[in-house]
Amino acid sequence: MLVILGFLMVATFMYLIMSKRATPVVGLILVPVAFGLIAGAGTGIGDMIVDGVESLAPTAALLFFAIVFFGIMIDVGLFDPLVRLILRLVRDDPARLVVGTAVLAMVVSLDGDGSTTFIITTSALLPLYLKLKVSPVVLTVVAGLANATMNIIPWGGPTVRAASALGLSPSEVFVPMIPSLVVGLLIVLGFAVHLGILERRRIGRLVWKPEMMPLGAGPSGVGTTTGDSDTTDAEVGQFAAGLDPDRPTLRPRLLPFNALLTVALLVVLVLDILPIPVLFMIAAGLALAVNFPRVVDQSAAIARHSSSIVSVVAMVFAAAVLTGVFQGTGMVESMALWLTGVVPDSLGPFLAVITGVLSIPFTFFMTNDAFYFGVLPVLAETAAQYGIEPVEMARASITGQPVHMQSPLVPAILLLVTLAGVPLADHHRKVLWRAGVVSIAMLVVGVLLGQIPLG
Repeated sequence: MLVILGFLMVATFMYLIMSKRATPVVGLILVPVAFGLIAGAGTGIGDMIVDGVESLAPTAALLFFAIVFFGIMIDVGLFDPLVRLILRLVRDDPARLVVGTAVLAMVVSLDGDGSTTFIITTSALLPLYLKLKVSPVVLTVVAGLANATMNIIPWGGPTVRAASALGLSPSEVFVPMIPSLVVGLLIVLGFAVHLGILERRRIGRLVWKPEMMPLGAGPSGVGTTTGDSDTTDAEVGQFAAGLDPDRPTLRPRLLPFNALLTVALLVVLVLDILPIPVLFMIAAGLALAVNFPRVVDQSAAIARHSSSIVSVVAMVFAAAVLTGVFQGTGMVESMALWLTGVVPDSLGPFLAVITGVLSIPFTFFMTNDAFYFGVLPVLAETAAQYGIEPVEMARASITGQPVHMQSPLVPAILLLVTLAGVPLADHHRKVLWRAGVVSIAMLVVGVLLGQIPLG
């Protein structure tokens, strides 16, 4: 019964979101509550939800202060030179912009944190998307795919979880999968080129040149030879104002300090010296105190980014409801046991490949913690009876990450679509099948090179 309820709960939620009959926040709260009560949780559902909230509270804190920190860095002009450089390289070509998005997201993803990647990528490039009339959905798709593929780096999360769950070293899981990672990134670049060409054909070449309009100016003078866009001039002006070269929040004299603070933050983040939420709390505090010494300016700096903060944190805590009910009712455990029970003995020798395929939907519908610490050990124990090594199972299990990162249970993807102003359903329609292609390709490469056994 719990297995059926678990799948029905996920299916109901996805239907409501994809059909736009409910917002993610409403769906993440009401659907799990309803199914939790049907599962017999009773008044205990309150404790389940509180447990889920407690587990995601550090993530909410991370996103809160990450938005504040990088918002301040945008306000004071740290990323303006980067945007100007990209603008010069992109010029009037939407295809170049989309490919540049993929490359930037891949590079920034080296810090291992999806939220940081999406904040920087969106802040730097969204104004260009709006000026060039390129659909922001393309930005979320390309950035989401690039970051999701890079997510298997050892300090990114899933590889460490898989290694920890099976008592392995992250390096012995990741290093043999580097060819799969390279192929996955090449496919992402291919998708970026294709999407860029489609956007170029849709809107045509723009008649304006970057040097004709200062960064942050209004949309006057921007025109297309063909096509149209749902983005209004007011929206363009609103987003472009955030990079107005004459905005009062600029702190050119503090550029070295802000650059050093940002680099130091990313270095310490990679070294894993302190919890990431704590790092962003400290960095945000320093950024506020140094760039805006007056209390009134500090309050204004936080208020400027309050809409993004509220939207993202609300969805994180709403996702905690689904996570709490999933765990508290025992649905995750029951689904894992059911999964291992339905695999016939004749398919035992293929469990590594089966694990790779199953990681695609299962990591989308449940958290990485639930999959790697709940499902993977059971599958690995069964696979051992057929001579499949735990490290091979771990490698197969991380190939589903390109799809996992698009899940509404992943706070970073909620942050991405919120910052870009893109409905989650629109993002899913364009990204899910592409993410599936990347995952399957990474699995196939692993099999062909012998890193993942086939039979």
